[in-house]
Amino acid sequence: MNIQNSEKELKVLVIYWSATGNTEKVANVIIQTLQYEKIKPVFRKIGDAAKEELYDYDLVFMGTPSYQFLPPEPVIRFVKQKMKLYNERGDIKPGAPHITGKNAVLFCTYSGPHTGIGEATTVGEYLGQFFEHIGFNVTAKWYIVGEFHGREDLSTLGRLGDIRGRPNLQDLNEVKRNVSTVINSLRSN
Repeated sequence: MNIQNSEKELKVLVIYWSATGNTEKVANVIIQTLQYEKIKPVFRKIGDAAKEELYDYDLVFMGTPSYQFLPPEPVIRFVKQKMKLYNERGDIKPGAPHITGKNAVLFCTYSGPHTGIGEATTVGEYLGQFFEHIGFNVTAKWYIVGEFHGREDLSTLGRLGDIRGRPNLQDLNEVKRNVSTVINSLRSN
């Protein structure tokens, strides 16, 4: 990983979009874990993040659910606006060289009632391409199962079995461990 040293405080941004609360649960656990790690993150919903300068941060967490194997429209709109801005400014370079000290973690909640995790990995790839294009090192892509709200059959009869109540405590504890692992990795380099 191309990551800056631990002598300075990490500047961290957590941005997310959530319709049913699944992604928001994960984002809140990320925030709590960062605070436990003595980091003061900036926390924004996608709709409030348009003016955030991603390059101002050492680490950006971006979270979204999977909708028909893509991020939802507000997330796609955010990505397209940032791509346009960074392209116009000349920040996007041929070969997409990584910028030392610029890192991203992507997290996607999904129910996968039809094809399971395959419905989420395309979201991670889409967002990963955005961050790679702007020069960020994508340090992790996390996929977290979340209950399908509004149709019990899609939370009980899909490939993942009964996912009612997810993300549950076990899922969220894994997110905590993953956040601490990323932070410790960044601090040790």
